[in-house]
This record gives sequence, C-alpha cells and structure tokens, in this order.
Amino acid sequence: MGGDHGPEEVVNAAAQLSQDRDDLRTLLVGPGDAVSQLLDEQRYDPARLSVVHTEQWVRPDAPPRDQLDAQPDASILLAARLVAEGRADAAVTAGSAGAAILASAEHLGRVAGVRRACLAAVIPTERRHGPRQDPFALLLDVGATLDATARDLVTFAAMGSAYASAVSGNPNPRVALLSNGTESHKGPSEVVEAHRILSEIDALDFAGNIEGLDIPRGTVDVVVTSGFLGNVVLKMLEGLGEVVADLTADVRARKYLQGLGLLLLSSGVERVRRLLDWESYGGAPILGFTRPVIKAHGRSRHRAIANACKVAAKAARSDMVRTVERAMTDLPFDEDAL
Repeated sequence: MGGDHGPEEVVNAAAQLSQDRDDLRTLLVGPGDAVSQLLDEQRYDPARLSVVHTEQWVRPDAPPRDQLDAQPDASILLAARLVAEGRADAAVTAGSAGAAILASAEHLGRVAGVRRACLAAVIPTERRHGPRQDPFALLLDVGATLDATARDLVTFAAMGSAYASAVSGNPNPRVALLSNGTESHKGPSEVVEAHRILSEIDALDFAGNIEGLDIPRGTVDVVVTSGFLGNVVLKMLEGLGEVVADLTADVRARKYLQGLGLLLLSSGVERVRRLLDWESYGGAPILGFTRPVIKAHGRSRHRAIANACKVAAKAARSDMVRTVERAMTDLPFDEDAL
C-alpha cells in the first residue's frame, strides 16, 4: 500500500515476478479485496503469489509513529512480523522509510553493536565496481539518522562494506567519508573523529575522505555520511537524472539528429540517461536489522518494485545480515557501552 503508486504498481510487479521468476514467492500485505481485484486484472502464477490481509496501513499525511501506535496491524508492521516469524525472508516497501525503520526495530531488532539503522542508496557512477563491474556505488546514510555521531559513521562504514561484499560480490570494497576536503582534518568534528577510528581498522579498506565530485566518478565503492547530507546529495543526483532525461527527450523532439556529430551526442546523452535510471536499480537496504529490509523509491513503478524484490532475494540468499554481524565484531567499540 506504500509509495505514490501503491497498490496498483506493486501488484503489477508481483504478478510479473510470479511469471518470470520461479525461484521467488511474493506475499502481498494489504486489504485482501482491493488487492484481489487488482490481481484479477493481471496474469500471474498463484503458486508464487499470495495475499496477507490487513485493513490497516500507514498514510503519508500523519507521523508514522502515531499511525503505527494506533494501528497494530498496519501493513508494514505485519510485513515485519512475517519476516520475524520466518514466513518471509525479506521485506520490501516503497512506503514511508520512517515507518519501515520503526516496524523493523519493533519486530526484527538491531544487529549487536548497531545503535542506529541507516538507509542506503545506490548511486550510478562512471567507474565500475567489483567483479561484476557494477556501474554504481553505495551511499549511506540517506535519511535514517540525520545527526550521526562519529561512532554512527564508523558503524555505517562497516555495514556498507559488508553489504557491498555480500550482495555485489565485491571482496574488498573501498570505503570513504564524504567531507569538504580530502585531508584528514577536514569536516565537522564527528567526521574527523570517524576518520581517525576508521584509519585504525585493518578489516576495512578505508580510502580516507572524498569530496562530492568523487561520488559520480565512482572513486570508491561505499560513501559514508550523515543522513541529512546524504539525503541532500541523493535528491540532487535524482534531479540531475531527470534533467538529463528531459534534455534527451528535447533533442529527439526537435529533430536535431541530422549530422553525425549530433548522432554521437545523442548516443552519449542516452548513455548518461541510462546510467542515471534509478528504476533499474530497484531498491537499497535499510541496514542494521537482523533480517533484510529493502526500501524502494516512493515514486517506484512496477519495474522498480520488481527490481527491489530481486535485490531483497539476493540479500537473503547471500546471507547479507550475517556478513554485517561479522563486520560489527571488527569495530573497536565496547559492547557494554551501548
């Protein structure tokens, strides 16, 4: 029921997945009658798709905490319970990130050593990453923890590295802090302190600080920052992608493609547009919980939702959470101090 286009696009995605992927089974959590009516309009495999009924869900017009307190069977809470009970291996939502984090905290719990969860995002980059030559890097946090301490930033770095290792198959992800300069003393006090701590952790391939221009270049595999700054960066990059898409459409509409030079230009613009196509990446994880939770963009259509479900399946099969747990044991923090 979450997202700007739920439930129609979510049901469409699940129906398509049931036909295309015989290794996945989807549980749709929401009002049974409404979801069933939408399914009646689709072709789908009932052996791979079922509905878990609830009449309650989180709306975008009120604080998530208030709605969850008033609705114990809200769909995001029920989805988290299904995962906690082992009836599902991962949760996927295009709805409120705040509600997803609260529901996950209530039913899944945090990995030992994690004080605050973080929301990651997949950022398209010029440079390829890992053995599969993925054209994207991981940026975290992008909104879950607005005010991150040095310890939070170090934890995010460990979790981001573990995710890139498990899901992208990158054996040694390079991790960096986002700052206003590459020098170790640049940035606010929490970034400077996080830099000092990360420099002393042998288990992480810490590349130091990077600047904003390094993100689209892809100089590292994992970029770590506070949720406030990360969200600003993410929205800026999304806006850039939309502008490039509009420019591509404008070039075609005006029929500028008369000469070879303009044809080459159009090809380059199209390549950039595909690179900035966030729907092809589906979703990214909310890291820090004991089971995989994948957040799709609120504007996701069925293609992005389906890709987010594939990411969730990959996270579950790769045992991503166990990799995160192992990464947390390498951090120089006293568990009793939590």
